[in-house]
Amino acid sequence: MRDFQLPGRSTVHACNGMAATSHPLATLAAINVLQDGGNAVDAAVTASAVLCAVEAKSTGIGGDCFILYVPGGQGKVIGLNGSGRAPEKSGAEWFVERNIKKIDPRSPHSVTIPGAIHAWDRILQDYGTRDLGYCLRPAIEYCEQGTPVSPRTASDWSGLVDLLRIDPTARRIFLPGGKPPTVGDIHRQPELANTMRKIAKSGADAFYKGPVAKEIVTYLRKLGGLHTLDDFANHRTDYVAPIKTQYRGHNVFQIPPNGQGLTALIMLNIMAGYDIASLDPSGAKRFHIEAEAARIAYQARDAFIADPQHSNVPVRKLLSKTFADIQRRRIRPRSIITDIEEGEALPHSTTVYLNVVDRDLNTISFINSTFLSFGSGLISPNTGVVLQNRGAGFVVDPSHPNCIAPSKRPLHTIIPGMVMKGHRAVMPYGVMGAQYQPTGHAHVVSNVLDYGMDVQEALDCPRGFYYDGRLQVERSVSRDTVHKLRKIGHKVIEPPLPLGGGQAIWIDWKRGTLIGGSEPRKDGCALGY
Repeated sequence: MRDFQLPGRSTVHACNGMAATSHPLATLAAINVLQDGGNAVDAAVTASAVLCAVEAKSTGIGGDCFILYVPGGQGKVIGLNGSGRAPEKSGAEWFVERNIKKIDPRSPHSVTIPGAIHAWDRILQDYGTRDLGYCLRPAIEYCEQGTPVSPRTASDWSGLVDLLRIDPTARRIFLPGGKPPTVGDIHRQPELANTMRKIAKSGADAFYKGPVAKEIVTYLRKLGGLHTLDDFANHRTDYVAPIKTQYRGHNVFQIPPNGQGLTALIMLNIMAGYDIASLDPSGAKRFHIEAEAARIAYQARDAFIADPQHSNVPVRKLLSKTFADIQRRRIRPRSIITDIEEGEALPHSTTVYLNVVDRDLNTISFINSTFLSFGSGLISPNTGVVLQNRGAGFVVDPSHPNCIAPSKRPLHTIIPGMVMKGHRAVMPYGVMGAQYQPTGHAHVVSNVLDYGMDVQEALDCPRGFYYDGRLQVERSVSRDTVHKLRKIGHKVIEPPLPLGGGQAIWIDWKRGTLIGGSEPRKDGCALGY
């Protein structure tokens, strides 16, 4: 129960529909769709498109999309992998011959084929009630007329000046007057509005087979990219069978590899062997167990997760009780594991996550991203499309399952989550923040199912994240907890930015209500009606 004498926000309660996103205009757009008779799928695509207009540093139509969807909130969980592939000419030997040992995240070689528009179109055709043109209308208006820049977005934007100065189009669009917008400044993206209008008129083909694709390919080729028009024309979105594990009597679902959702499930399997509920939710013991579980899970991620159409990913073994039991035995209460070989740290990114539940309880968990802030930092001049840099998730090592290869998808950080109780969806949720996401997913699920927190409390709760040899803990964690963690052996630091950002909706089947929570570390909100 919230202490109303302390800062915080209440959960949002409604009966007819609920949406939660990282920006109020996107949340409102989703609610408007629901009130206009659209369903959760229509509302989610609309909200995602709006976020491309109002939170361009985090997402865009030049990025990728993953979706978990439960029609009617009951029965089968549907998974959609809307991530893009490397160009057909991107063989590992090309990079090896040129002594390129790592994909530069700001180079054209980091740009994989954008999957978002195709995924939006596919899910709308199969499960929506509106078409892509309808869902793009609010975003087109916001791109054209402009919107005020919100506080967290402005804060992040201010630290990206050096990146945005590199590309002439990025500099022109995102550094108007030579500097980043400040809070309340009106920002416009007219080129992106025109591109979205073409897509609204002609569908996804306008992006993948028309002048938009030609403009992007021509631009990337001039920079040395290996992309072709065929790479765009041949792009496809795949339905996939979600993977799951059980935690405290609930099934937790994730998208399978090439996504890193498996990492969160490994963490939960390890944590399931502890009486987490008996521990202080912001205490050293809880953070230590989470951190060690994360170290183990991320080691498995870096070793095994790749595109299953190109590599054998041992999902069943990694999700087995035996694997979790063996790994749990490595964890000691008063010391850290010393024999974990940690892989090279991937760069952190920004992402948008949103969820929607409609009056028929259609339930969608939806995530869209261009990876790093403003993706690759490359924007084709006439389209306004911020191009993602998911190719930086590949390695250049022919012996590694995640080595770059033609038409291959890279290890992907964005992961939507879905919690089911029996055959019913009870919580679509997600925690954005690149490498933090698996830890954030495990942390929020544990907050709800171990500690009985409501969805807002679960998102508000202080966070820790072991990554790249150090345990990052937010400023809200007590000094006593930090001291105890250091005594255990952790190298504790305060992260430069808050850890991640999430949304969650709890479906109360008994009372017929929806309960929404939104990330306090971001600009967004949950709304219902």
